[in-house]
Amino acid sequence: MNTFDIMLNSINDVKNFVNIVNKYNFDVDLASGRYVVDAKSIMGIFSLDLSKPIKVEVHSDDAAAFIAEMEAFKLK
Repeated sequence: MNTFDIMLNSINDVKNFVNIVNKYNFDVDLASGRYVVDAKSIMGIFSLDLSKPIKVEVHSDDAAAFIAEMEAFKLK
């Protein structure tokens, strides 16, 4: 499993993020505080506090392409 933090600063960021995640067959979760949601669920993402960094948990060992696509959302 791979984990890293991201920020989703706008509605377009959330939409683009969900579109990327849905291209992959493995599970991805988002964790904010004690809440964990499916990263493929746009409604789940909007239930999180998007003003804070969100932890991405990738449940695959073969996620290099996905992680590369996440660079635009990663905290700098």
